[in-house]
Amino acid sequence: MKLAVFDFDSTLMDGETIDFLASELGLEEEVAKITEEAMSGRLDFFKSLQARVALLEGLPLVRVQEICHSLPLMNGASKTVTELKKMNYKVVCFSGGFREATKYFADVLGLDADFANILHHENGILTGKVGGEMMFGESKGLMIVRLQKLLGIDQKDTLVVGDGANDLSMFAHASTKIAFCAKDILKQASTHTIEEKDLTKVLEIASTIKH
Repeated sequence: MKLAVFDFDSTLMDGETIDFLASELGLEEEVAKITEEAMSGRLDFFKSLQARVALLEGLPLVRVQEICHSLPLMNGASKTVTELKKMNYKVVCFSGGFREATKYFADVLGLDADFANILHHENGILTGKVGGEMMFGESKGLMIVRLQKLLGIDQKDTLVVGDGANDLSMFAHASTKIAFCAKDILKQASTHTIEEKDLTKVLEIASTIKH
């Protein structure tokens, strides 16, 4: 058994979930600026997440779900997950974004698990608060180690794919580190880079790995 962990926003999905949500309130530009700072490693991820989610206060939960369920998947996402599973990979998604999106697409893509944050709401309205498993810059690294121990999978049999600074912590625990259309800070930590929006390029890399 092997382990493949994908980031969600701008990796499995073409875009940032929070930007799509913010556009509903006319705040896409403001939120996107904070996202860019965080993904480039210039702003603490936890602080950036709190600041961005606070701007979503007042958004109806039903609209959040509609937006999250209609996000555009990255080119090749479905085929890549299907083929990796045929190669005996457990395929998992880690996201500093939200389970409102990842849970839905985990079912669509056939992922083995998804780990993300949850938007807090009261009476069907977002409160601007967030909690969950992926709140901090080191969260993905801590979670991948827990999964490796649980599944009995070694670092050499672990493949990770991401695009931003909050993926650095999981890159530290995988032998195959793929920077996908990524920020420079992540490319520097990678073993492979993919510069075009085509996730099937991951399969080309996976097929060359000797275990």
